Amino acid sequence: MASERALFLLFSLAYFLLFLFVIVVAFGILKLKLHYRFLFKLNEKSKHHGGELVANVLQAHGVKYVFTLCGGHISPILVACEKLGIRIIDTRHEVTAVFAADAVARLSGVVGVVAVTAGPGLTNTVTAVKNAQMAESPLLLIGGAAATLLKDRGALQDIDQMSLFRPLCKYCVTIKRVRDIPRLVRKAMQKAQSGTPGPVFVEFPIDTLYPYPLVKKEVGLKENPSGLGQKIVNWYIENHLFSLFAGAWDPQPVEPLSVSLPQASDGEIAAAVQLVSKAKKPLVILGSQSTLPPVPAEKLKSALESLGIPCFLGGMSRGLLGRSSPIHIRQRRRDALKEADVVILAGTVCDFRLSYGRVLNKRSRVVAVNRNKEQLYKNSDMFWKPTLAIQGDPASLVLSLSQQLKGYKCPEEWPQMLKERDEQKEKENSVKADEMVDKHLNPLKILHCLEEVMSEDSVIVADGGDFVGSAAYILRPRGPLRWLDPGAFGTLGVGGGFALGAKLCRPESEIWIIYGDGSCGYSIAEFDTFTRHRLPVIALVGNDACWSQIAREQVPMFGSSVGCDLSFTDYNVVAEGYGGKGLALNEQHSADIASILQKAQMLSRDGHAVLINALIGKTDFRKGSISV
Repeated sequence: MASERALFLLFSLAYFLLFLFVIVVAFGILKLKLHYRFLFKLNEKSKHHGGELVANVLQAHGVKYVFTLCGGHISPILVACEKLGIRIIDTRHEVTAVFAADAVARLSGVVGVVAVTAGPGLTNTVTAVKNAQMAESPLLLIGGAAATLLKDRGALQDIDQMSLFRPLCKYCVTIKRVRDIPRLVRKAMQKAQSGTPGPVFVEFPIDTLYPYPLVKKEVGLKENPSGLGQKIVNWYIENHLFSLFAGAWDPQPVEPLSVSLPQASDGEIAAAVQLVSKAKKPLVILGSQSTLPPVPAEKLKSALESLGIPCFLGGMSRGLLGRSSPIHIRQRRRDALKEADVVILAGTVCDFRLSYGRVLNKRSRVVAVNRNKEQLYKNSDMFWKPTLAIQGDPASLVLSLSQQLKGYKCPEEWPQMLKERDEQKEKENSVKADEMVDKHLNPLKILHCLEEVMSEDSVIVADGGDFVGSAAYILRPRGPLRWLDPGAFGTLGVGGGFALGAKLCRPESEIWIIYGDGSCGYSIAEFDTFTRHRLPVIALVGNDACWSQIAREQVPMFGSSVGCDLSFTDYNVVAEGYGGKGLALNEQHSADIASILQKAQMLSRDGHAVLINALIGKTDFRKGSISV
């Protein structure tokens, strides 16, 4: 009997405690809800909007420019950024906006930012976002979207945008509550720069960006609902708006989150030091990844010069060693690789650019360093094997080598021999510039003249096939981060956007776009953008009325130039129609090429965007090169 009574009391106490716990929890939830309701009521007439939160985060991250093509979905972001002094640069095509942001990221080390509207605004960016992914550029893509209540209900420009960008971006997220904006944008900026840099995408439903009173009006909330059905709808919408806006204007941190970068271990550095110290014929092949932060380009240059190892430069690393460095080798890379005993692949990938690794001598010791593990071992199962594979920052490894090999100096006869070969090859190339062509001007002669007149602070933007391929052999970037090309994706159309971003980052520099006449068509409309934003760039179009990179193999292989033929269009007149200045360069100016180029420089210094339409003929330079 006593035990039953004790058991009854025990159960009674348990039920009482459970009841008390439920009351406390319910009271806490009610108190929290009332607290947010109170805040919510205070903000019902607030003119604050989500665009301000975005702008605050961007400003804290050092963003100076946002590239865009306007659209109603993203207007609050653009207006808020302008108020904080972030310059809004509007382009004539969304793809140009992304290319411009990509260029800013490469040249400044700050995440490039682009904001476009929903649907076709975002789909127009896909090629440029993929290009940024393959070029490893840290990029924030901001996209508008249908309102949260209208998703999948047939709203204007409402598509599944996330499925488009997940394969292209390191991080994709949709904003679902206004108060989440600072946290998620900060996280996106961190992801863009961490590890292997790349693009990230943040989707903003339109109701997360506009002020509450306007959103309330647009969602159809009735002031005095009649009928049970309308009251239920009102209750649902009210709760949705409460969830959307509650706590939106509470103070939140906006400063950058710490970025994580892979670094070589002490053991890996020691192993690399051991290999290099014994080398008689070492080579360094640098790719774009070697120019990424945190190591400044000038510091990397000093480290390479202290080692004295001959270097081949590709992508963004072109120009790293200046115009005429004794250790910069430009020609006959394949021959040099056959003879090298140690090869350092510093951010260079064994893809098509290195014949998938087949150009590497199987007897060479290969030190591969890359932030991306997949790229580090690209094609190592087929054509090559790394002696030492290091997942880490390439520039940091080169710095460590220079610090731990202070007594080391590459044997002088090795770089001297490579340099002599270099000079011999370039003499042969210069002879080609004096050859007669079928009609118009020799493209190599124009490029040699440009090499002589181009200023020391120039930035070269490469956008084209055959003409640009020749330019890569002849034009010498004057210093680090003064060459911009698409990268591994080989995208045409980067010219206008890259030049736009470059001129903003380097306002005192000459910006030269080297266009093919085919690629020129993609972004010539941006001469309107250059003019409106007072950005005086110079474009040189190699106009041979043909997609020559394709015709070079198609015609001899199949006997037809179908799809390859263009016209000797007056691109200079088109540029003038968009507000720029146009200059013609043809056989009548064969003795005055340099003076025409200098006139373009003068017009640019006076504040005009200039296009030189250079009519060129065919040469057999680069004969045998293919386009795939």
